[in-house]
Amino acid sequence: MSSLPKNKPLDRIDLKILAALQTNGRISNVNLANEVGLSASPCLDRVKRLENEGYIERYGAKLNASKLKFGMSAFIQITLDRTTSELFDSFAKSVLEINEVCECHMVAGGFDYLVKIRIADMEAYRQVLGMIVDIPGVAKNHTYVVIEEVKQDHGLPIKPE
Repeated sequence: MSSLPKNKPLDRIDLKILAALQTNGRISNVNLANEVGLSASPCLDRVKRLENEGYIERYGAKLNASKLKFGMSAFIQITLDRTTSELFDSFAKSVLEINEVCECHMVAGGFDYLVKIRIADMEAYRQVLGMIVDIPGVAKNHTYVVIEEVKQDHGLPIKPE
């Protein structure tokens, strides 16, 4: 029998808290409480519960990729030479070691993985591509270089009632 605590269902206030923190993770508890219509102490209790129950995974900062010499993005489709659990695990472990890989998704469809990389320029792209295609089991790859980022991921579309 599992000893994991049951999560309390989210209410409108919880959703407001999550939406506000997703927009501004540095908001003070007092300002957050005012924004969601609570006093500070119950608001802090709710935030702690949301953290403990895993609704809030982490806090962070959005960095300027161009200023940090990672202004170029590309998506690489990866097809493996066979589809076995062992090869999936091996590929996943290998790709985790490549710092320029910022996302990697196993997908259903005409290929196996979609990998997003952030690099400085085409020379850096060539180096990272070399690391990826040298992973055992990689049979084919196809790259799409990002020309313009139309919409970035700004979190989940939480809409409190």
